[in-house]
Amino acid sequence: MKIGQAIKKINPNAEFTYLGEDLNSIQWLNGTTPISKADIEAKMVEVQADYDAKQYQRDRAAEYPSIVDQLDDIYNNGIDAWKATIKITKDKYPKE
Repeated sequence: MKIGQAIKKINPNAEFTYLGEDLNSIQWLNGTTPISKADIEAKMVEVQADYDAKQYQRDRAAEYPSIVDQLDDIYNNGIDAWKATIKITKDKYPKE
């Protein structure tokens, strides 16, 4: 999947196929201009770094109450109580 993500970041319209995570297996389809392996590898590093940098978002999403529960909290307890609930998770997983 990393190869595919990198290629799509470089050229969102690229059409291609590949096997596993083997750069040597890439086949360019329907006239897509080939992208060099070096460019794909560099973009893969960039995509991974971006993914790693957003770990806090994934951690927060796993701990936030469901939207239904959040709306219920707002309705029953008000915006300030809801903010306090959300702040606990935000503080636990800060942006770095």
